[in-house]
This record gives sequence, C-alpha cells and structure tokens, in this order.
Amino acid sequence: MPTVLIVEDERDIREVLRRYLERAGLSVLTTASGAEALRLLASADLVLLDLGLPDIDGTDLLREIHLLKGPPVIVLTARSTTEDRIRGLELGADDYVTKPFSPHEVVLRVQAVLHRLNGETLDGTPTSYGHHRLRIDETSHRAWLDDKLLELTPTEWGLLSAIAAAPGRVYSRYELVNRVRGYEYAGYERTIDSHIKNLRRKLGAAGADVIETVLGVGYRLGLPRDEVQ
Repeated sequence: MPTVLIVEDERDIREVLRRYLERAGLSVLTTASGAEALRLLASADLVLLDLGLPDIDGTDLLREIHLLKGPPVIVLTARSTTEDRIRGLELGADDYVTKPFSPHEVVLRVQAVLHRLNGETLDGTPTSYGHHRLRIDETSHRAWLDDKLLELTPTEWGLLSAIAAAPGRVYSRYELVNRVRGYEYAGYERTIDSHIKNLRRKLGAAGADVIETVLGVGYRLGLPRDEVQ
C-alpha cells in the first residue's frame, strides 16, 4: 500500500486530505513541520507539500527533497500565479495544486503520479533511438542517454515516453497533458514548458536536439527509432 506524507500546517486541511486518501486505499502520514517531514521522508512514496510552513520555507524543503532524490512531490499552496507554479516545477515539484482545492481532485492527482511511478509496464528490451544514443526501458521506467542513466521525475518520464512513442510526430501541449496526466487539467497546459525545460536540462547539452520545439505547435523527439536487429 503506497504511503502519502501530508506536510501541511492547517489541521483541518490535513485531516480532510487524510480521510479522502485513506478512503482511496492509501496509507497516510501527516505533519505540520518541515523538519519532521525530512525525518519521515524515507517512509513516503509521495509527498503533499504546503509551501507555507511555520518552521521551514516550503520552497527550501522542496529543493532539499529534490536534492535528496526523494519521492515525487505535489505542491499544495495559495501561491497561484503562473510564475509561482513554474518556479515550483523548476524546483522539482511533480504537480502543483492551488488553494482552495477539491480533495477529490487531489486524490486523482496523487493516483495519477503513483500510477506513472508504479504502474503496469510492457514486456521487452529497451527501445533505442539515434543509433543507440537514447534508450528507453518501459519495463523498469528507466532511460539512458549516451549510456548515462537519467534521473527523471514521474512527469518527466511520462513526457519522454509519450514523445518517444512516435519519433518525429509533433505533440501539442494539450496532447501531452492528457497523455501524461491521464485526465484534463485546465491551466496545466502552460506548465508543460517547465517540465520540458527540466527534462532537457537532465539530457544535458543534447537536450534541445533530443526534444525539439516546433514553434506554435508543440514538441517532438528529434532522434529516429533504431530498427530492431
């Protein structure tokens, strides 16, 4: 049973989220403290993180979780501008929920992230692209570029896997939202660019060549799929 860690200083919100998540069959840990959240991190499969914590700024905690290669993080916050959302994603958040929110929507987003992290996989060997420069293994949700294992968040993995499904095909931001999220989310379309930026950064100097931008349309994989020998 996956465990969700709720880091939220408002008790009523913690309790409502706990009840909804437990009804969905998930194990739940809760805390109002950023310092305690770091101690509980090893026991969590996913973190719901409020940015307005009393002891540690939530963005600092988000950065620390990312540096520790901790579990995926869904941010819960009243900071609702596009700039705030993009900053959160750049710091490593896998999703971003603004207050007030529907607890049911939060459960759906948690389930979507956990599904991408632990969902069913395909049989077979890694698929390679660009004369074996890029390799993607759907069975283990791992990818390599130039034989270097890429440390990807669930959303970054989902984007790379979606784009690689049809090399050369252009995917609009709207298509990528639905392929990666598994449901429509009004407003998320604008933040796909931030996830692509993070993914390209992890791809290194070749990032813009591996994932190409088609102005006014969207993104495509810039490497052809290698023929199976």
